[in-house]
Amino acid sequence: MKRLLLGASVAALTLAALPAAAQTQSEAATASVDDVIVTAQRRAESSQKVGLALTVISGETLDDRNIQTVNDLENTVPSLEVDSQLGGGQPQFRIRGVGLTDYAANNTSTVGIYVDEVAYPYGVMTQGLLYDIARVEVLRGPQGTLYGRNTTGGAVSVITNAPTDHVAAGLNLSYGSYDAAKLEGYLSGPVAENLTARLSVAAESGGAWQYNRDTGESLGDKDTKAARLRVNWRPTAQTDIDLNLHYSRDQSDGRGLRLITSPFTAGGGRVYPIDTSHRITGWGISPYFAQLIGASPNAKPFRDNEGKGVSLRLNQDLTWATLTAIASYETFDRNEFNDWDATASNEAGTFFFNDIETSSQEVRLASPTGGRAQWLAGVYHANESVDGGFYSDFSQARSLGFYMSTTYGQKVETTGVFGNLDYRLTDRLTLVGGLRYEDETRELNNFKTEILSPNPAIRATASKSQSMREWTGKLGVEYTISDDILTYANVSRGVKSGGFTTYNSGLPDQLEPFKFEELIAYETGVKSSFFDRKLQFNAAAFYYDYRDQQLQGVLYTQTGRVGRMINVPKSHIQGAEIEAVWRPLPNLTITQALAYKYGEYDEFFFVNATATEAAKDPVTGQYNTIVYSDRAGERLPFPKWDYKGSVAYDWQMGDWGVEAQTNYAFRDEKFSTSSNSIIDSYWLVNAGVTVRPMNGNYAFGVYVNNLTDSYSEESRNRFISAATGSPNPPRTWGVRLSYRY
Repeated sequence: MKRLLLGASVAALTLAALPAAAQTQSEAATASVDDVIVTAQRRAESSQKVGLALTVISGETLDDRNIQTVNDLENTVPSLEVDSQLGGGQPQFRIRGVGLTDYAANNTSTVGIYVDEVAYPYGVMTQGLLYDIARVEVLRGPQGTLYGRNTTGGAVSVITNAPTDHVAAGLNLSYGSYDAAKLEGYLSGPVAENLTARLSVAAESGGAWQYNRDTGESLGDKDTKAARLRVNWRPTAQTDIDLNLHYSRDQSDGRGLRLITSPFTAGGGRVYPIDTSHRITGWGISPYFAQLIGASPNAKPFRDNEGKGVSLRLNQDLTWATLTAIASYETFDRNEFNDWDATASNEAGTFFFNDIETSSQEVRLASPTGGRAQWLAGVYHANESVDGGFYSDFSQARSLGFYMSTTYGQKVETTGVFGNLDYRLTDRLTLVGGLRYEDETRELNNFKTEILSPNPAIRATASKSQSMREWTGKLGVEYTISDDILTYANVSRGVKSGGFTTYNSGLPDQLEPFKFEELIAYETGVKSSFFDRKLQFNAAAFYYDYRDQQLQGVLYTQTGRVGRMINVPKSHIQGAEIEAVWRPLPNLTITQALAYKYGEYDEFFFVNATATEAAKDPVTGQYNTIVYSDRAGERLPFPKWDYKGSVAYDWQMGDWGVEAQTNYAFRDEKFSTSSNSIIDSYWLVNAGVTVRPMNGNYAFGVYVNNLTDSYSEESRNRFISAATGSPNPPRTWGVRLSYRY
């Protein structure tokens, strides 16, 4: 309770600090929550008329809250967590406790990620900057009857700003702590008759907030560049064609880890104490490994990733329906070096190299708006290729002492046919139904794990295949109590495809495919507005029947312990969410979001890791006894509570306008299965002030992130040797300048 009171105190202090002149605004002035138009159901409509749990973040809110990457969205959206395991550059999404944890790059996310309606199926593809964004729509629960891909967790849809029919330009510059600098800009307008274009660019540099415990060398500098060109052509009043070309390059430093157990004795005999400073980390690289990955002999953790893509979308008004056709091609090249033991000893150095290619086509027909029946039917087809693998440096690990390579090729072909129907029985009662059939084939080709040095040996080879042919769907009912109150209830089934474990291997059982997971979701909710729409209040409750949940587990034999993706036969999750937006005054906006979720394993007979470690022979290193136990009744490893809120106020001082805002987020503690420890709960408080001339087109601002300088960890892990934590940044501040034409 004390934690939640902190958020209320922040809001109270902000209100108490408002200028007296601002608090005496005319009572006649209007104050209402803006009506947000979304396309969550593939048609433009008010978010308050959509009968499902949905959170919308506008582009302006992204700027105000300094949300720069998809990872930052978790501090705004209820029931959403975005982690990057082991500090890597691969975001892992979890909505309402449903999410995949996997440091390899070949398995798809349980949460569908879309940018301008194009799916980004692999988490590593989503790590680029969020820039020149119109809005982000986050849908909670299984999706598949409206979207190209089938998911169990939900969908995150990013919509970028479209070209304008008038000349417009903008520039955002910022500079802050640790020499962090960022630039964003756009130029938009007509090019020729019926032809408009928008060019957007973004770049970041600096920001190295970590340092090496041995050398003092800094870590964390960003070096990112991105550009997007959208061209819109309207040859007729019924035809709209949109071309999207985009490019990104990330040559930033990696994230350093911290030792969280003390003392840790490395293979070479050096004893490392626990890291007590927020900013401290460590790394090292051996000459052989540096040569192997093509890096300098003194390289620190780094990324060298490049993404390119093109999509073409056609909207054609056929009078009786709207035809939408989308074709896309995306590539992503990943080169990433991480030090997972967080020391100068070479116990767990890892270098990822992946070449990802995806091509997709989607065609759908949608009924005209306004009729009693609103229907949509579509087909989706995609081909995906993931090649590459990773190198591992275990040369100073006591139980290993060698260098390893794991390589593979993966091909995926998927086809989905889907449809959705909303039928208004009466002016107040609407029935909702959707159906989807999906046919998917996955092939793992030429998987190979080998010891490279000092004694070369091939430990495992395999080629595997897997297929999935599944029906999913949705049934629901919506009842409009009044123009301002909508209630709904849904039951839906979603599936997420299976896949392959592509970790270092020497055990045949590790290479068996894990199967698809399915989720039957029951949800009921209300969307409402009160007091002349000054207060918007939404609530939802859900229960998930989870089958064959995909989990990052371990596999034991007498000769070794390795990671493996597994399926949990049965589990369940239940919870509820509340979201509120209140505008008591025309220039004061308060948002609040509170979410609770809890889950348990219902059927899960698995290795008892603690007992197994105790059964390890200290001389031979073999596991004499493999101990299994019934894990039913254990809690699922995600936070129970999360709380997010903001207060924003603007007022006039002479010829100047002033905007002040603070936003805050609380995430409850969670259990880390990989490190067998608790990740503590934390608060994050951010604030900012912006000043602009009332008749001007520029603005100055100052911001502070992590105002209370609290320590928090994104994730905890134990890979080969030391238990480590991936820390979030300390307090940082900066100044901003923006210009609009």
